[in-house]
Amino acid sequence: MWQRILYLLKTYVLTVCLFVGAKVAFMLCNGQGHPFAPGDVMQVIWHGITLDLSTALYFLILPFLVVVVSIFWSKAKVLGAVLKAYFAIVSVALALAFVADTSLYPFWQFKLDATCLQYLETPTEAMASVSVGYLICRLLLIVALAVLFYWAFSQVKWVPSKSRRPVMELIAAMLLVPVFFIGIRGGVGESTTNIGQVYYSQNQFLNHSAVNPVFSFLASFEKTASEDITYQFYTGEEMEQLTASLYPTTGNSTDTLLTTRRPNVVIILLESCGKMFLEVMPNLRKAAAEGVDFTNCYGNSYRTDRGTVSTLSGYLSFPTMSVMKMSSKVENLPAIARSLRREGYTTEYLYGGDINFTKMKGYLISTGFQQLCWKEDYTPQEQQTAKWGVRDDITFKTLSKMIRRHTDGQPFLIGYSTLSSHEPWDVPVQKYIDKEHNGFAYVDGCIGDFLEEIRQSPQWQNLLIVFLPDHSIDFHEYTEQHPDRNRIPMIWTGGAVKQARQLDMICNQSDLAATLLGQMGIAHEDFPFSRDVTSRRYRYPFAVHMFNNGISMVDSTGFMLYDLTAERITESTSPDAQRMAETTKAVLQLASEDLVRR
Repeated sequence: MWQRILYLLKTYVLTVCLFVGAKVAFMLCNGQGHPFAPGDVMQVIWHGITLDLSTALYFLILPFLVVVVSIFWSKAKVLGAVLKAYFAIVSVALALAFVADTSLYPFWQFKLDATCLQYLETPTEAMASVSVGYLICRLLLIVALAVLFYWAFSQVKWVPSKSRRPVMELIAAMLLVPVFFIGIRGGVGESTTNIGQVYYSQNQFLNHSAVNPVFSFLASFEKTASEDITYQFYTGEEMEQLTASLYPTTGNSTDTLLTTRRPNVVIILLESCGKMFLEVMPNLRKAAAEGVDFTNCYGNSYRTDRGTVSTLSGYLSFPTMSVMKMSSKVENLPAIARSLRREGYTTEYLYGGDINFTKMKGYLISTGFQQLCWKEDYTPQEQQTAKWGVRDDITFKTLSKMIRRHTDGQPFLIGYSTLSSHEPWDVPVQKYIDKEHNGFAYVDGCIGDFLEEIRQSPQWQNLLIVFLPDHSIDFHEYTEQHPDRNRIPMIWTGGAVKQARQLDMICNQSDLAATLLGQMGIAHEDFPFSRDVTSRRYRYPFAVHMFNNGISMVDSTGFMLYDLTAERITESTSPDAQRMAETTKAVLQLASEDLVRR
């Protein structure tokens, strides 16, 4: 059995080495316009190795099965022929992936994915950008690499033979199955292997270099029906007529909410905190009474990954897909962090959970956050304080320390996602029988302690703290069919707030970006779906919400819900529901077309 295991191990190590070599070649071939130091090569290899290790296991599945079969069946020639044919195919596939990834990057500026297959339908257009000589050179390189790879795999010697102790060897082989499963999945935690886990730098070229091209290509096929980004309801002219003036991106704020143009900003995304839970959150209600309370704000989505993008990028969510998971798209999104970095702000993000979950890490780095603090930065004991990671009372203390250590006068932005107000609601207090109420009461206690401490600090005077949930949740009668299900608090507090105010206009969480930048006198034209609700150009207050195969809308006439599967309005309190349905479908089409272009 040891010979069989040694054969698998050598094959696995060789595959990983080929992936590492491809990274180095990718960097050398695409270095023009992307300068890097020798140390960057090692950083790329180090940060990308987890994806290489996981991807290499896929290629080991068939050899593993052949090894298992050989325990009972000694047809060495047949099994050897199977392996030779398999590695011939693998060698060609790897050569194609490496050459295509390296060659297409100067044109696309993103890693190899299924997009390249679209050009097989129109090869003439695809070849129009390059010369015949260019194509011939790439073809010869693919052949040469395929031959070289096949030779390398053939050097890993093993002759299939029948086992003398088949039962024991079969048991030993079966013990390897969990290794394959855990390795391919990327561990036993909540997150699975994804492209974002290898992102580590503000230099996107280095992040791209760390990504395994084979994994990137295979992962792009997850776009199935749940990630279809094409919504076609109207002609282009009809869509433009229906969406005209809905999302003004210019215009100055006419209502001053802050005492300064350059506050230090903290954005706290409160996990799942629908407005219906404020009844058990006196500290958050107090903050609303003392600050700026946007009383009619609605969440854009129903999931954390989607709501995070809506908040931090001012971008709309979609019914059945997550923009955060689309690595080639997120780096082209607008972002509050990126806009503030242009103004000299430092940027940090805090999350007590696994920041690789739903490719969150890749999104945050791509959109401008320089420093990330997450679960792995805490002690093993702290990491186990909640199902999702580090409990909120601990991370709120971290947030306080992050704020108070800024004493050099340079402006800063800190983003923070809480996690305790989420199933299984495992919080260390028991105030209510209802687990949801109990969870939010606990988070509110954390908020109260945090505000009391930070209010005593010298940073308070120039500080703007924004409390805004990532999304709401179903709770008793508050389902997607309820007009107030997606109503969420948006509260601005801190010493930088000019005076206590209530702003009652209807708005979305995606409007935070333009409204905040507008208050700071910073242009926000690159946020196509975020509106400055304090501007004179905000003339039609409305909010849209996307959930699984459904869209809802709220405006001054009432509430409307449209079922995309049934293709009809299923709930309405508005006398103008048909017009609202047409508007929401046009907005969805407009957003999907914008996403396709990114």
